[in-house]
Amino acid sequence: MSPKADIGLIGLAVMGQNLVLNMSDHGYTVAVYNRTTSKVRDFIAGQAAGREIIGTYTLEEFVDTLKRPRKIMLMVKAGWPVDAVIEQLLPLLYEGDIVIDGGNSYYPDSIRRTKELEENGLLFIGTGVSGGEEGARFGPSIMPGGSPQAWPYVKEIFQSIAAKVDDGTPCCDWVGSDGAGHFVKMVHNGIEYGDMQLISEAYHLMKDLLGLSYPEMQSIFLEWNRGVLDSYLIEITADILGYLDEDGIPLLEKILDSAGQKGTGRWTAINALDLGIPLTLIGEAVLARSLSALKDERIAASQVLTGPQPRFDGDTAAMVEDIRQALYAAKIISYTQGYMLMRAAAVEYNWDLNYGGVALMWRGGCIIRSAFLGKIKEAYEVNPELNNLLLDPYFKTEINDTQEAWRRVSSKALENGIPIPAMSSALSFYDGYRAARLPANLLQAQRDYFGAHTYERVDKPGGEFFHTNWTGTGGDITSGTYDA
Repeated sequence: MSPKADIGLIGLAVMGQNLVLNMSDHGYTVAVYNRTTSKVRDFIAGQAAGREIIGTYTLEEFVDTLKRPRKIMLMVKAGWPVDAVIEQLLPLLYEGDIVIDGGNSYYPDSIRRTKELEENGLLFIGTGVSGGEEGARFGPSIMPGGSPQAWPYVKEIFQSIAAKVDDGTPCCDWVGSDGAGHFVKMVHNGIEYGDMQLISEAYHLMKDLLGLSYPEMQSIFLEWNRGVLDSYLIEITADILGYLDEDGIPLLEKILDSAGQKGTGRWTAINALDLGIPLTLIGEAVLARSLSALKDERIAASQVLTGPQPRFDGDTAAMVEDIRQALYAAKIISYTQGYMLMRAAAVEYNWDLNYGGVALMWRGGCIIRSAFLGKIKEAYEVNPELNNLLLDPYFKTEINDTQEAWRRVSSKALENGIPIPAMSSALSFYDGYRAARLPANLLQAQRDYFGAHTYERVDKPGGEFFHTNWTGTGGDITSGTYDA
């Protein structure tokens, strides 16, 4: 067989099929393979009919169909299935061939796979793909990282099929070496968790504190989507609020309040702990889903635990505006924390991340796409070394202008027993970050008291460590390590 396919894709679930159709739309000949070969037959006879899409039924046939260097994209379940497919492919590939993992893989796996494939003379790309089924079909956000030598071979394909911003710039560019692409996608997913939780908290306040109807809430979200909150998640929330079941009752009222999660938000929170970054909002968003899953326990607890009954007798329109501003302020904190995590990872793994470029990749196609990301891109264009988004003049002003409303909403929620863990933890983070002095001096004294862990003093040079014999019987021997 004479090789004729520009790229091959393994894994014909919905995302895989839609990416293939997207590539075909842009003039590329694509070879496809699936372990369950009936999926190949059905796809070729169905949506792929009449297109330059080649169905193959063995891996050998699949590989032989591809032009060299072969570009093979895997759209299979993350974890061991990716390794299993790579193991099957290895004997069939030649030096310089490229394996692309387009699933939601954990970035340490991409670090390992880059190393292993390069040791075998092959190249590896681990790329985040965001935007769901529609994005895959018509233009996703694509975040590739791995072997830098592979990028020139796939750049044209990836940037052709990616979403575009208004000026035509593709929402895809090289992120960095080994696991950088999947790390950035992981942070994207963590921010997605945060955004969804914040929006849910705003809905909770409007519904249970203000007593607004579903049409009223839908109208509010439609209005919000025309301002600084303009985003995909705000847009679909308006659609959801207006969706009626067959009996005319809002479908949202019938959906069980027990949230699922696939683990990517949890990965983000775990990595924040590992790198020592206070990712409080995303952590609370993950834990809020865990709390929601305790449905039976919550029902039982609601019968015996007491608290205030929500009651509001103020200006409803003014409170809705306060909620909007609080949501916006907390959203700024969510992205601030996500960028803090990326900066820490860049140092840890020696990645040269383009932070403005990351914001551009998220501007279109992906789940967290929003007008707001343009401001992040501008901030890093003006100052590529910006240490924290809150220190950028634009975001500093926005937080300053919204924080009174943010505090009013947080206070009113606490007074009325309405949980807003993401919104309130974001405010606590902001107050902690702007504080020149925190009560960690007491923490250090406690650690030294019970464990002789030592402390530094404000009246002595940094790097000098002290221990106090607090009881007179503890002695002068100190712990062998100091960790603030």
